Amino acid sequence: MIVVQTPLRVSFLGGGTDFDDFYLNYGGAVLSTAIDKYIFVIVKERFDDMICVNYSKRERVKKVIALRHELVREAMKLVGIDKGIEITTLADIPAEGTGLGSSSSVTVGLLQVLYAYRGEIAPAKTLAEGACHIEIDILGKPIGRQDQYIASYGNMRFTTFDKNGVKVEKIELSPEDKKRLDDNLLLFYTGVTRKSSEILSEQKANISSRVEVLRGMQKLAFEARDAILEGELDVFGEILHRGWQLKKQLASKVSNPAIDDIYETARRAGAIGGKVSGAGGGGFILLYCRKDKQDDVTRALKGLRQLPFRFEQDGSKVIFNYRRSQ
Repeated sequence: MIVVQTPLRVSFLGGGTDFDDFYLNYGGAVLSTAIDKYIFVIVKERFDDMICVNYSKRERVKKVIALRHELVREAMKLVGIDKGIEITTLADIPAEGTGLGSSSSVTVGLLQVLYAYRGEIAPAKTLAEGACHIEIDILGKPIGRQDQYIASYGNMRFTTFDKNGVKVEKIELSPEDKKRLDDNLLLFYTGVTRKSSEILSEQKANISSRVEVLRGMQKLAFEARDAILEGELDVFGEILHRGWQLKKQLASKVSNPAIDDIYETARRAGAIGGKVSGAGGGGFILLYCRKDKQDDVTRALKGLRQLPFRFEQDGSKVIFNYRRSQ
């Protein structure tokens, strides 16, 4: 039995500039961090040749091609495993529609655990590229490439995209600044899950008419990186606010009156900036708020459930390998 732990993520700035249709022409930049909430993927060998997959449903099939779980199916095909295996996925939070990059974390975790099952150590670059290939090239999902990289590499990263490839830069903060930033970020669950593919499909279709908006978001990602590295964390919060105003222009359902009300309520109570994580439309709302104002913000949003979190240093990793211990 092998168990892999893959982090979820919070994306701060630049989401949308990681779509192929944009960054191949203009370049893209995303600032994001892995967090201490995870997808777990468990694999064990079976005595027979059947393939069993356990998630919100249970599948038991003879051939890989018969699997309905498309991420499992394509990961098995990519790694080259076709029988005699049982796969289980578990999540710390609802695994779909929350805006924390769960789909890509599942894909990265599947690849990690399947390579480990074959006795191979897959580097983060291999996992990220493989997950992008499955989700974007094979399955045609209307998504960018940031989630696969942050799930694979972990930590806080500034990731740039252009026609020459992807560059992943680790954000090096002092322990004091890292703790202060960690302490000043809050996540609240809106109580709404949504199909991100609907929002992202419209966003993808709008790219040609939103080039200047996306270029503005790209610029803010660089500004946010610099502000964090210089310890100007309140400036980062202000940039987060400006980024959210731009992000809302990418597609019609990125925000809605209920989300706007939550955000403005938080701002009136003392939050400096924030955004809806992921594609928007629901899921989790991220806020930057100094500690002396957090009680006021929490009281103002008393109807929403808060998700405490911390930054995660590691990307996807094997945390248990029974065969190796033998």
